Amino acid sequence: MRAQVALLLCLLLLPLPATAQSHRAGEFDYYVLSLSWSPTWCALEGDARSAEQCDDAANTGWILHGLWPQYHRGWPEHCQSVHAPPTRAMTRAMADVMGSAGLAWYQWKKHGSCSGLSAADYYALSRAAFDQFTRPEVFRELTKPVKLPAKVVEEAFLKANPGLEPDMLTITCRAGRIQEARLCLSRDLAPVPCGVDVERDCALRDALFDPIR
Repeated sequence: MRAQVALLLCLLLLPLPATAQSHRAGEFDYYVLSLSWSPTWCALEGDARSAEQCDDAANTGWILHGLWPQYHRGWPEHCQSVHAPPTRAMTRAMADVMGSAGLAWYQWKKHGSCSGLSAADYYALSRAAFDQFTRPEVFRELTKPVKLPAKVVEEAFLKANPGLEPDMLTITCRAGRIQEARLCLSRDLAPVPCGVDVERDCALRDALFDPIR
């Protein structure tokens, strides 16, 4: 019986994993700037929703998926914020870089609420992070689908942004396609090495990359 009690006490004293921590707004280690290749999202989800960003006239390439507060292991989400949620005008104003007001609202609710910032400041910081990096023009010049190693996409971002190092970004894939470029940033938006939860590059050598519509 004593052994069982001792074991229980030891378990209770163990540190909680990041995903089990109480998610307090403003308590995190760094940001992940997630850039989504719109043609991939449209092919997998957006077309079925008749999303505006998937119209041929939209000419949408890399969009701002989100700016995510991150722990070195795990991440906070759906935090209780002392700030009011964004107005409809705020979310509509982000549609030019995020594709839709709906995504802007969802990103605030799940991630922005954990930043410790007001909705206006969170959106302003997200836009500043998006504008800070050059999206490689070479991908806008594609006229037909190609298959390429995900490493090629990473190398294009590194070439277009000399301040980045390979451990500061990762390229993700989904359903055999290039999905996102994720860049790791400090609270003041300086590039920093990614944590182990983020630094998992897509290993595909023949990932599908659709051109802008």
